[in-house]
Amino acid sequence: MATYPADKNRVLNNHYSSSANFYESDLMLQDFLRRKLSAEAYESVEGRLEQMGETAAREMDALSLKADRQSPRLHKRDAWGEAVDHIEFHPAYHRLMEIAAESGMFTVKWSPAWRQRYPDERHLLSFGISSLYGLAETGVYCPLCMTDGAAVLIDRFCDEADKARLLPAVYASSLEEMKTGAMYLTEKAGGSDVGATLAVAEHWEGKTYALTGEKWFCSNADGDIAFVLARTHSDDTRPDKTSPDNRRTAGLSIFLVEKALPDGKRNPMDIIRLKDKLGVRSMASAEIMLQKTRGTLVGEEGQGFKIMTAMINLSRVYNSMAAHSASKRALMEAYQFLRGRDTFGRNALDHPLVRKKLEELGALNTACFYLVWRAVEALDSEDEKESSLLRLLTPMAKKWSAEIGVYLTREAMELTGGIGYIEDHIMPRLMRDVMVLPIWEGAGNIMLLDMLRASGKSEGLAVMLEHIARSVSDPVHGSWVKRESEALRAYSKELFAMESEAMQYNAPAFFNRLTRLFQMSVMIEARDGANERWIDPALRVLRRQGEGETLAPEAVPSREVIEDMLAWKA
Repeated sequence: MATYPADKNRVLNNHYSSSANFYESDLMLQDFLRRKLSAEAYESVEGRLEQMGETAAREMDALSLKADRQSPRLHKRDAWGEAVDHIEFHPAYHRLMEIAAESGMFTVKWSPAWRQRYPDERHLLSFGISSLYGLAETGVYCPLCMTDGAAVLIDRFCDEADKARLLPAVYASSLEEMKTGAMYLTEKAGGSDVGATLAVAEHWEGKTYALTGEKWFCSNADGDIAFVLARTHSDDTRPDKTSPDNRRTAGLSIFLVEKALPDGKRNPMDIIRLKDKLGVRSMASAEIMLQKTRGTLVGEEGQGFKIMTAMINLSRVYNSMAAHSASKRALMEAYQFLRGRDTFGRNALDHPLVRKKLEELGALNTACFYLVWRAVEALDSEDEKESSLLRLLTPMAKKWSAEIGVYLTREAMELTGGIGYIEDHIMPRLMRDVMVLPIWEGAGNIMLLDMLRASGKSEGLAVMLEHIARSVSDPVHGSWVKRESEALRAYSKELFAMESEAMQYNAPAFFNRLTRLFQMSVMIEARDGANERWIDPALRVLRRQGEGETLAPEAVPSREVIEDMLAWKA
């Protein structure tokens, strides 16, 4: 009589293992930081990287699941009917914020000791830690982005008294002392069109103004330090949507709005409701009505949009890193699953179609890694060429990483089968979270317009093409890079000679090819004996994609090649 083989009725085999420390597992990140950071800086931050990697792998998933399932709740009034507008978070959210504070991701960037010691490595140090955080939690990554962005504006544009009072609270290593940032930009009428801002600011006294108007998407609505755009010029309060952008943003000023007034009372503003979002549910996004809310003018009147771009541009790099971290986590979860899964009589990684898909996803992950980290490198540089490059690279990286992050995550979910679609698994949360990244901080079309502006108003395109030209000597891909770059250079002259509508319509194909070629040039420049095992296969895939589908037969990559290109040690 047949007996039921209960011991064989398992999803995973005995060879399954998952990472216990994301930093120790991430060979690509280790290699990059060791090469890019000075020996002293790396030695100083290594312990923080190890600790963040372990905490992200061992503790944060359970916290993220709880914070995601039990989203923030808004309490409008207290028992006596008084307006309180209190946002209640699950304890898991507070622990996630505490982990961020304790990690030192802001300490290494903003504390005077670290700034003085490593002035040209601050972003590399900070993003090194926060990228590991992003492997486990995407929702809270938004408030952290807002906090870092607020610190940029405080440091560059606020007076010395506010700097001395607020910056230490940003890089505090305890949650009790930490103040988080927020950005109130978007309005119903305008959306991405900031020039359509209707909120107004009336002078109160000194540098204090009273702000009135509705802000439609306020991320980190419970933030202690918000930067808010409003109009200070009465003749610009009803902007003409057909007028040039520079005229429509000329009346905008920016204000530092704190949750509490100097006397401890609540700064008057009405939280209308919290957004019921598809993803990133752990953090609070809200609609807020400013009701003569007190704000301190930052910089000069009329310079608000120009000042705010410093925060927006950093936010776009954060968006890129969030896309990379979340989609990388999805890919590595799929890889670990497949390595421990037997199907049709053999391990899943031994099936050619599985290896073909992992080859594609691994190449895209590698390309995303080097593109995003190249932007981080440029943030740390004072060089004029690097600044020009960053002006174009920021919207490029934001657009490409967000779009490819969604694709990578979806494909990784499919590789895990039905289990990856069940909410017990991390995949559904990752999938819901990455869906917002093409929208946040400017949708894809806005990024294309920004790339066009950057190409026309800065040397960014010339610097990028110059960077690409350094790769023409590569013995494997150099001749192809040369042909592609010459074609792009010739077409750029034709593109930028077009009238506006034709230029915009034809821009996507140009920038898609430019992005791929720039990614290849960055990887060629980074390649050495230690990392060629993941860079070389990625270059082959990107070139194949650039050449288009062919019917020429290709060799099936071995399992070892696939595992090497994923650069992940569980």
